[in-house]
Amino acid sequence: MYKTYILILKLNKNLSIEIGKVGKIFFKKGYYLYVGSGKRNLEKRLKRHIKREKNIHWHIDYLTSNANFEIIEIYLFEKLNECELAKKFIESNFCYIKNFGSSDCHCKSHLFFSENLKNFKVVIKSFKEVKYYETF
Repeated sequence: MYKTYILILKLNKNLSIEIGKVGKIFFKKGYYLYVGSGKRNLEKRLKRHIKREKNIHWHIDYLTSNANFEIIEIYLFEKLNECELAKKFIESNFCYIKNFGSSDCHCKSHLFFSENLKNFKVVIKSFKEVKYYETF
């Protein structure tokens, strides 16, 4: 049973967004990778992320509800938890948005940036248990 996921989002222009208690954040045009989990009902969580109109609950909702961000790929993981995945992207020296999506853990972030999608894919392919989510 899959419990952890990666969303890859594309932003086509520079943008500033107020993100709850984190504050106003400048997002540079490019690709963003978000690591999350849905331990009870992953399918429901992913469908919620894909849906634009929603009540804002998590940090990622500010991005997924914004028309300038587009979810372009989703990957699923069965054994790795979200902090293990986030750690790998930090160790791979990706830029990150401090404290984004990580208010319930000790990670520096769960949101990472790259100007090049291929850079994210190199790290994703290094995980042995990754599965591409095709249902959206």
